[in-house]
Amino acid sequence: MNNKERFAACLKGALVAAVGMLLCAGPVSATDIDFNKAIVIGSGPKTVVEFTDPDCPFCRKAEKYFAGRSDITQYIFFWPLPRHPKAREKAQFVLSQHDKAKAYHDVMSGKLDSQQAFAITPAGIKLQEEQYDIAKKNNITSTPTFMLFGRIIEGFDRKKIEEALGK
Repeated sequence: MNNKERFAACLKGALVAAVGMLLCAGPVSATDIDFNKAIVIGSGPKTVVEFTDPDCPFCRKAEKYFAGRSDITQYIFFWPLPRHPKAREKAQFVLSQHDKAKAYHDVMSGKLDSQQAFAITPAGIKLQEEQYDIAKKNNITSTPTFMLFGRIIEGFDRKKIEEALGK
């Protein structure tokens, strides 16, 4: 491992620790969140933990909003809702891909909505089940749900999100 790789590994570890401390600072407990199970998007100094459903229209609005912000790092966990019959399969597809961030953006943009079948691996299924367990242990009941600096924001409430993160 060269110095650049060591630095990146240390930075990732520090970021995960910082996320845990930030989330534990308020009423939200992050003790059951394994951030290694998340899709990580971005590298900004502000942390957003998101529980999302690939077929939720409000989750898709949130994805567009956060895609325009360079000041955040997102930790994304899927919580596919039963009323969206393809959501679980889409989540497993994203989690099966090597480039999960790209697959996440493709699915959330609606680009794959007409696709009938998805390439899913056993590892993607397992990771989706692990993310589901994380959401369950953290009492997630709706999507999108965000954890921001110890606060829980349910739904895509842009005003509350901007209050927590700044504009």
